[in-house]
Amino acid sequence: MPTTVSATPAAVIVAIDGPSGTGKSSTSKAVAARLGLRYLDTGAQYRAMTWWMLSNGIDVNDPGEIAAAAGKPVIVSGTDPQAPAISADGADASAPIRSEEVTAAVSAVSAVPEVRALITELQRTIAAGTDLAEGAVAGIVVEGRDIGTTVLPDADLKVFLTASPEARAARRSGELKATDGKATADLATTQQALTERDKADSSRKTSPLKKADDAVEVDTTELTLEQVIECVVTLVEKAAADKAGRMEKAAR
Repeated sequence: MPTTVSATPAAVIVAIDGPSGTGKSSTSKAVAARLGLRYLDTGAQYRAMTWWMLSNGIDVNDPGEIAAAAGKPVIVSGTDPQAPAISADGADASAPIRSEEVTAAVSAVSAVPEVRALITELQRTIAAGTDLAEGAVAGIVVEGRDIGTTVLPDADLKVFLTASPEARAARRSGELKATDGKATADLATTQQALTERDKADSSRKTSPLKKADDAVEVDTTELTLEQVIECVVTLVEKAAADKAGRMEKAAR
């Protein structure tokens, strides 16, 4: 009799890319929690690296100085979607990495090839993590800007979230208000900051922000968060079914 092989959502590797303000983080965490997957915020890792650099007197405008210091901090990421955590050299970085100072410097730090190489390797190691009880790869939702193109080009599902500049600015402003207790900038200023971040991330030589050729694009402009989550959950479940089919065929 043929061997029966099943692929549940828990075994699926999902890459979710896109610029800020598209609902990427909220969607990724919710999808991971709903389907029992691990979750990794790769942007938080670059922010933690940036925060460490700023805290340790590294000139974030000097690529050479950044490169020389890149291997020093130990960045540790939690993968629980209900309580994602990030630390640098044992210090909880969850709050400080969202500061305006870090936001202003993260593009410059993350553009340095040595930084990207180190963080990319860390991301791949986490994504390849196994469920020790089952002895199998534990599924994960990985969000970022170059996951489907560079970090995990063989992911079972690649999703690229987009939204209009106006919608993204409004959402980002809301995020800042939730973090700081007050809006730190008007919508026009926030939109300009997002545009500049997009330009920096899309034009960098190493792993630029772009949609993978085989990614499913989801425009979230007119969708509620719950609608986006439902859409991605459906895509993950289909990817799991397709994977199960391929595995079963290969086992015959």
